[in-house]
Amino acid sequence: MLRESVVRGDEVLHRGRPLTSEHLKRAVNLSLMENDCIAEHTIIACGEQGVDPHNQGGGPIRPNQGIIFDIFPRSSRTRYYADMTRTVVKGKAPDGLRRLYDAVLAGQLRGIELVRDGASGAAVHAEVNRTLEARGYMTGIVNGRNQGFFHGTGHGVGLDIHEPPRIGRLDCELRTGQVVTVEPGLYYPGKGAVRIEDMVLVESGGCRNLTRSPKLELLEL
Repeated sequence: MLRESVVRGDEVLHRGRPLTSEHLKRAVNLSLMENDCIAEHTIIACGEQGVDPHNQGGGPIRPNQGIIFDIFPRSSRTRYYADMTRTVVKGKAPDGLRRLYDAVLAGQLRGIELVRDGASGAAVHAEVNRTLEARGYMTGIVNGRNQGFFHGTGHGVGLDIHEPPRIGRLDCELRTGQVVTVEPGLYYPGKGAVRIEDMVLVESGGCRNLTRSPKLELLEL
């Protein structure tokens, strides 16, 4: 739908009408149902809405702004979850958003590199945070609001969407056979937000990425 849509001024139009987060979520959820999956609380948050990681998004999609898709279906057959986040732009991405994206991608790739049997979740999280800070993206409270990278790097995925182990400030040892997400994000009011999330299988010598969706550049649709 985003690829088919066109930009007219400050609107994104699909088949002649303004495209909204609700339209996109309906399309995602119907597609998942057709593949025997249950969709709940799908996030499609455009622009400033994405600065709150838990904002599910609503209203018109705007051009030249980040759009965060966070999709976590549950299989109707096995009852297991999956989890993936991508950030895209309809139109042209501002330079500042591109830099945010490049930093988050670097942090995510570094985190995936470190996930393996016996790894410390806290150590992985700390290294991801250092990667973001090395690019100038600091975390803290500004005007009473969290900014930067203020959530964990990842969590276990299974019969619950969030389950142990955690990759965050509290230490947790990763073990072979566990499935975890690696999902750093940066959030700055007035500047934009980016989150990239893959789901990986912990193995003895590293991890295997189970997520196939493209991410190596910010997609401008």
